Amino acid sequence: MWITPEEVVLKNALKLWVTDKSNDYFLLQHRRGHGDTGGKITGLLVGALDTVLDSNARAAPFRIVLHVPGSQVSWVIASGATIEEVLKHWKWLDQNILPYMAVFENKEDAASFVQGKVKGLIAEEVLGGQAAGEDDPARFREDLARFEQRFGLPQREKLVTHYSCCCWKGHVPRQGSLYLTTNHIAFYSFLLGKEVKLLVPWAEVTRLERVSVGLLTDVIRVHTRRKQREFSMFLNVDEVMKVMCQLADIALRRLLDSGGLTLDQSLQDSTNITKRVLEEQALRQYVLSLFGLPRAERLREVMSCSVWTPHARCHTPGTVYTTDGYLCFSSREEGQCTLIIPFAEILCIEKAESTSALPNPVIISVRCKRAFQLIELLHRDELVENVRDRLRALHWEQNMIRGHDQRKKSTISTTPYYTFCYDTVQSDEEDSSVIISDKALRHTVLTDALTSTFHPRKSDSNHKTCNTEQVRERLWDDHFTEFGRGVHMFRTDKIRNLVALGIPESLRGELWLHFSDASSSLAAHPNYYADLLEKCRGETSIATEEIERDLHRSLPEHPAFQNETGISALRRVLTAYAYRNPTIGYCQSMNILASVMLLYTKEEEAFWLLVTVCERMLPDYFNRRVIGAQVDQSVFEELVRERLPELADHVPDISPVASASLTWFLTLFVSVLPFRSALCVLDCFFYCGIRSIFQIGLAVLDANVAELSSCTDDGHALMILTSFLEQVRHEEESHVCPEDAGASHHLHITTLITDAFEKYGCVTVKHLEMLRCRHRVQVLQAHEDTTKDNALRLVTPDVSLSQENLSELYDLFKTEHFISLYWGDGVCSSGAVLPATGGCAERYFVDRAQFKSLYELLAPWICGTHTDTVAQRTFTLLDQDRDNLINFSQFVQMLDVLYCEELNEKIRLLYRLHIPPALSENEEDSSPLKSPVLSSTRPLYVNLPNGEKMSYEEQLQQMLQDLNKGKEKDEEKPLPHMNQREFIQFCKTLYSMFQGEPCEAELFQAIGMVTSLVLQIGEARHRERSSAEDASRDAGESDAHWSVSFEQILASLLTEQVLVNFLERPVDLSAKIASAKTQQYQERAGLLMIQHAAGR
Repeated sequence: MWITPEEVVLKNALKLWVTDKSNDYFLLQHRRGHGDTGGKITGLLVGALDTVLDSNARAAPFRIVLHVPGSQVSWVIASGATIEEVLKHWKWLDQNILPYMAVFENKEDAASFVQGKVKGLIAEEVLGGQAAGEDDPARFREDLARFEQRFGLPQREKLVTHYSCCCWKGHVPRQGSLYLTTNHIAFYSFLLGKEVKLLVPWAEVTRLERVSVGLLTDVIRVHTRRKQREFSMFLNVDEVMKVMCQLADIALRRLLDSGGLTLDQSLQDSTNITKRVLEEQALRQYVLSLFGLPRAERLREVMSCSVWTPHARCHTPGTVYTTDGYLCFSSREEGQCTLIIPFAEILCIEKAESTSALPNPVIISVRCKRAFQLIELLHRDELVENVRDRLRALHWEQNMIRGHDQRKKSTISTTPYYTFCYDTVQSDEEDSSVIISDKALRHTVLTDALTSTFHPRKSDSNHKTCNTEQVRERLWDDHFTEFGRGVHMFRTDKIRNLVALGIPESLRGELWLHFSDASSSLAAHPNYYADLLEKCRGETSIATEEIERDLHRSLPEHPAFQNETGISALRRVLTAYAYRNPTIGYCQSMNILASVMLLYTKEEEAFWLLVTVCERMLPDYFNRRVIGAQVDQSVFEELVRERLPELADHVPDISPVASASLTWFLTLFVSVLPFRSALCVLDCFFYCGIRSIFQIGLAVLDANVAELSSCTDDGHALMILTSFLEQVRHEEESHVCPEDAGASHHLHITTLITDAFEKYGCVTVKHLEMLRCRHRVQVLQAHEDTTKDNALRLVTPDVSLSQENLSELYDLFKTEHFISLYWGDGVCSSGAVLPATGGCAERYFVDRAQFKSLYELLAPWICGTHTDTVAQRTFTLLDQDRDNLINFSQFVQMLDVLYCEELNEKIRLLYRLHIPPALSENEEDSSPLKSPVLSSTRPLYVNLPNGEKMSYEEQLQQMLQDLNKGKEKDEEKPLPHMNQREFIQFCKTLYSMFQGEPCEAELFQAIGMVTSLVLQIGEARHRERSSAEDASRDAGESDAHWSVSFEQILASLLTEQVLVNFLERPVDLSAKIASAKTQQYQERAGLLMIQHAAGR
């Protein structure tokens, strides 16, 4: 491998290199001690020294040095792991460089010429390889070469980055190199003559954690299902942990059934993943979560700047982020000052004159006649031009939509009128109460919030509450004057404190829309909701059935949903969303959130609020496995251990306590708190996002630490939390329930929220995103374990294999599926296959090539060169639906026959492999085996053990009678007869099975006897048919009627005890599985490398 010229001093004190070849300008050297097999101290010392020092040449025992005569300095220009590799470079130098060296009079010019040539060769290799997109292509190319040489994986195994570190085995550290690829963690070490290689697929990683071990505080522990590995001594452990979590998360999303989790388009192709891409993706995810932006937004520019904040009368330093449709600002301290400006609100962006006080200023004017000033922008011109281009494109699109809407106005009623048609035809016996009346379905879209029509029953002592509402409204009016009103208002600590006090009823809907930015989606999609209702009218699905079941369970105590007006509006919103996003459709708890939204916003606004919550604020919550909520529950459990050590110390297993939080996250506390208190939590959620739910959840546990620490069981703990939450009151509810006002254990929701913000404000979005990435690995692997258990439970009744063997076979089957996704063309992702199977038990499939690999590893009888043919026919037999895929159940049932069934079933399987559809009429036998010589001559009698003689005909008749008796007990569909061509293939398979056996000669003689007997039977059947047919039948066609039945072949085989013993000989499946584990990876990797090389 050519390497960037590196200066060396030849006269080194240690004499670590020995020269093998030399000329006037070049030296070919090998490492002293390389190749020593006797464990000489020189070789051990050199290898250990290279590993510990992490030198660039430690993986290359051979090198070529450019040495200019008379110079004290030389340059290493090439290195290699084998002498053949370096000799190839030596030959190229001898033919293409050395003849021209005499032209240079100045020896320094000659050295520069060679160095330039080598750098040019490296540049050509980099452009065509994985290193092209890296920050340091030359160094990455060297790391890649060492990785490929050490692990021998196909070139499609994309190396992402490499670190020097220490891997611990017990208390023994091993210094080496950690390679992180898109599919694996790989570690290599060579220390004192002992080589260590570890290759762990990300698909087997169940948990990643950062721990302290003894005196080492920065240890990364990698858990798999069988063991754990610990790595330490990193220069930047935070970076390594972050990259490992990202790669594990991406790999599991690609490989496992992620339950509807989406993977960014840029990460779909693993060959595009680089360290830089991972960094960009992490930053993008943080920005989307911090500002609650749509998931499709792409991050464009990131620049440091300062924004003029009128309320503080100063410039606040921070960072500006621009995406496809937004310009956002965040102060250096997260949450201190935040600004979100949709491009749709921007009128213009201009550069102002730069001064010493205001360097590089930019003025952004928005529609509400406000302007924002940004200064200290390093790349101001680039930012302004890019934003202007996007604004022009946006304005053009808005004009097109506006013109289209105006053309539609003449044909569309101003008040849309919809009828939802569900399948309501029922028999007379069915309960007529479930029939949806036409009156209930025919409603105009609501143009007002439901609270404007339906009010909960109020008591007479409401005067104080009204005064409180008026005070809050005045506070918000003052705030709007100072901080602005709309999506682009400044978001500071002051507004957070106002939200904690509770949003006034009259402003709640408006502020929810602005805080969540749902108002931007509403403005950008005029008439979208109306068009959607028109499209989904009359549509029925599983989602609509589930919606109907849950409609009357949505806030049933509120008057708005005791009336058909509210029920119909809720039905329309949920049905429209299910039609808009069929991937999610409808999930439980969506009805609760939508019903609360309808109380304070118009129907169309409630729809866009629901869209924003499901797709932006809680993007992974509402899917068939609620993965996002489970991930946040797991994150919450870790936060409890971090932030509430007193509780964690007294309750070692806090999982049951933390499990209560799943409902908190799914319903945002609406289902566990009194209604007025839950509204205040929703206020915080729309302003702060999911971070507020974490903070409030921690505050709830903190308020009950003493009681929870003394709990005796999990049920008691859940009762404590339930009772506490039921007693969290809003001031209005305190007035409504004066008889409870004196209860000392009542807590105001405002106090709880204020405590949550003050005590747990350190729970930042950045920290949550990091924890989510790590815990998503655990949650996905937990679901994978459940899927495996389900698959084994379904297949167990049909097979006789042990549970241990079934589990190991499942792992081998899944690994084969993954290997194809890693390096081959692949079958398809598990998520794509799932809908066709109708269940999660059959998620992994293998194609013909993958099955052949597994068959060769696990089959009890190896047929030599004929194995490939047998494997192909077995796959064809199992592939009943002809989609070129087989599932785990089919695979295991085949092995169960070969290893556990009786002799009759084994022979039946062999028989079926040699008749259609397994053996097609036009199949060409690719096996190099010659067809066996078939003879019809054999003895006419057999000696019985008692000394009597019985003719073969009598013996076969007796066996057939016995077989017929067995068939009466277990009726099966009779197998088709086998013709002579198929029988020849059957015999060829039997011959190939016996090669290399200790009793090979006896087996061959026995199969010859059986073959002769079956031929006699077939000829006898043929003669009987021929005599009954017309004598004028062409003799050439008579061979087509030669046939034998399965029972005749089975009876013939049973006459030879040596064949019976061979076929009934037990084979240790556990040993086969253990051998397959060690061979599967290397054999498949080697085969795929050969296939890709042949393809090129």
